[in-house]
Amino acid sequence: METRGIEDMFDFRRFPKDAVVLLLLLVYFPVGICLTFIRIFIGVHVFLVSCALPESFIRRFIVRIMCSVLGMHVRQKNPRSRDRNTKLYMCNHVTEFDHNIINLLTPCSTPQLEGSTGFVCWARGFMEIHSAPGQEAIGESLQRYSSTEGTPPLLLFPEEDTTNGRAGLLKFSSWPFSLTDSIQPVALRVTRPLIALSTPESSWLMELLWTFFAPCTVYHVSWLPPVSRQDGESMQEFANKVQELLAGELGLVSTKITKADKAEHIKRKRHIVPQTSTSVRPASIGLGFMVQSLGTDDHRIAKMAQQVKDVLPHVPLNVITKDLAKTNCVDTTITNLLENKEETQMEATETSSYGPSKSSSYSSGPAPTIKPAAKSFGRSPTDRHLSLQERKEALYNFARRRYIEKHGLDQEDSH
Repeated sequence: METRGIEDMFDFRRFPKDAVVLLLLLVYFPVGICLTFIRIFIGVHVFLVSCALPESFIRRFIVRIMCSVLGMHVRQKNPRSRDRNTKLYMCNHVTEFDHNIINLLTPCSTPQLEGSTGFVCWARGFMEIHSAPGQEAIGESLQRYSSTEGTPPLLLFPEEDTTNGRAGLLKFSSWPFSLTDSIQPVALRVTRPLIALSTPESSWLMELLWTFFAPCTVYHVSWLPPVSRQDGESMQEFANKVQELLAGELGLVSTKITKADKAEHIKRKRHIVPQTSTSVRPASIGLGFMVQSLGTDDHRIAKMAQQVKDVLPHVPLNVITKDLAKTNCVDTTITNLLENKEETQMEATETSSYGPSKSSSYSSGPAPTIKPAAKSFGRSPTDRHLSLQERKEALYNFARRRYIEKHGLDQEDSH
């Protein structure tokens, strides 16, 4: 069992990177939009036909032809290898509609292990399990179902999540192999031009619309001979053996990457902040992330916040943004921050306790040399008030000069 890079096993981009393919996609885009609307209309009729007709070869044949119109083509290899006495199929997982495709070839039931229940579960072709929550209870319920005469075989996906089907297989979970001693592996390979088969965190409904948009999606189903568990072989060893068989049939590798590893990787990618230059200050990186993720108004406020940050580098961005949301003016915010200097310093101290120090995060150079303190304490309230106003004026003038020098403005333009 090999270790494969997790990035290679999932497509995090819907559109291709290749310039030529991207150009072809742009040319095809109007056609794809028209196809989507047409196929939505046809798809409603496919759903109604599948609900109206009873389970039979005729029903599967008609629905399979109609699915071809929807762009979902099915090809199977070694159909004679399918064992009609097998009660459990094990298949690798590529798209949200793998169970529907296998069901076009042979009757089978796929339990809904997580997600929507009720009508949505039934409409998607899943079998709803009425049992207590928990893997053990679900396993017992499926075991009873498999031992019941006359029920169609179960179709399970031991990977428990989808991959792009091009690099490797997720590690097979062992609990599905405890249901029966004999299973039939089913190898599934899916191809689609122009766009990716699926992306993480995309809903099944969105994936259906992209399937309608694409020119076609071809499902290649290959039936492997049934495999039985040997005496003394553990469930996990049996699962690993079946995983190796499917990987060999598909030309992929078996990995130890699990569904939980995929979820953790997606979580990490969601919180990654792009850094274009090593010389960019952390404050600028945070601001760049804000600019990308916010709307038009917030984009403008973020730009104004950067202007204030250039003048007052010791003030945290969240404090600047909070004041700009009230004033909507750079000069007014600078004045407010200078007048409320003590409160600002307290907030900056709180912020620095959870992150880098002020000297490394908020300032790219030495602190400005300015002496706002009075030479002596005023004897009367009037003298003290005048001293305070002088210090405010000195700080404001210093900030204004720095702002003008930073942006190359004339003194006359600043008034």
